[in-house]
Amino acid sequence: MNKKTRKITLSALFAALTVIALYIASIWPSGQIALVAFSSIFAAAAVVESGVANGIYVYAVSAALGFLILPNIAVPLLHTLFFGYYPVVKSLIERLRSAVLQWLLKLCVFNAALTVMWFFLREIVFDFGEYMPGAALMYLGGSVIFVLFDYGFTKGIWFYINRISNYMKKGN
Repeated sequence: MNKKTRKITLSALFAALTVIALYIASIWPSGQIALVAFSSIFAAAAVVESGVANGIYVYAVSAALGFLILPNIAVPLLHTLFFGYYPVVKSLIERLRSAVLQWLLKLCVFNAALTVMWFFLREIVFDFGEYMPGAALMYLGGSVIFVLFDYGFTKGIWFYINRISNYMKKGN
């Protein structure tokens, strides 16, 4: 199989696995956020195997399919606004040498996404209304949870690279 065909095939496979994980999240409400977060590992795998462009393709295809076929709109919304693009952003940010700058940029990206949710969906999702101490708590608590997510996500990517990726390359 030539390289271009391999990249397209892997991107399609990872997009399909992402949509399957999102579908499971949409019908299993108790683990919804965790499964949506987990689904982003497939875009990370696309970045590892085929590069940033294919990670973007996996994100775009899975986001579009999620809105078209999933029964619960909250799942593709979470995927689109928070978790789906993060593997690509993480890959680009972690190319920088400064760990402080990396964390600053990651937190800025997260808080920008949270702000989009706040301004456009606050009545539906957050139900804080105009109560600003609730918003401050949301940003602070969200940032702490995001740091924990990033740490766990890094471990998941490490696991993929060291345990699974080698098997993906044996077919070459």
